[in-house]
Amino acid sequence: MDPNEPKDPDEPAPFPAARTTPSAARAELAPEVPTSAPDPEPDDRNDWIQSADAHDLPTREPRLKTLGRYAFPPEPPLDEEGEAARDRRWTSRTVIFATLFLLVFNSVSIQSWARQQEPGWITATVQQLSDVWTAQISQLGADQPREGVREAYETARDQRFPGQPDAPPPT
Repeated sequence: MDPNEPKDPDEPAPFPAARTTPSAARAELAPEVPTSAPDPEPDDRNDWIQSADAHDLPTREPRLKTLGRYAFPPEPPLDEEGEAARDRRWTSRTVIFATLFLLVFNSVSIQSWARQQEPGWITATVQQLSDVWTAQISQLGADQPREGVREAYETARDQRFPGQPDAPPPT
């Protein structure tokens, strides 16, 4: 395009040059939009509630979930006796688990307890059974965690600050 060519007065300029602010240019170029829509005439057949929120409307549940609810309905809530039975089962399982855990990982305590009791047929039997049990468990290596904790405790107990007298010998 030659800059010396005469320009058509009806042709718009490529960029607005005479404007002072960009917002004024945008306002002139923007089409007119009505600010408010006219109110529709009331319709007696319309059941739309103006104050309703779309999030309040019920949503459809997936079919598989509905089928599961009907095929496997939830159980009724437990009564007092049912809750007590459930609590007893939980307590029994916890006590059994703790007992088995201690039998495996703390079998030396049974030996110590049996040695502290008065001599008798029952205590002698318990002591012999605990000796056999401890020997079997030590072959599996289940006594190593207990021995490790015991050694760590004794090492920490025997630690002294510089200038502090030595620890008394264990009794």
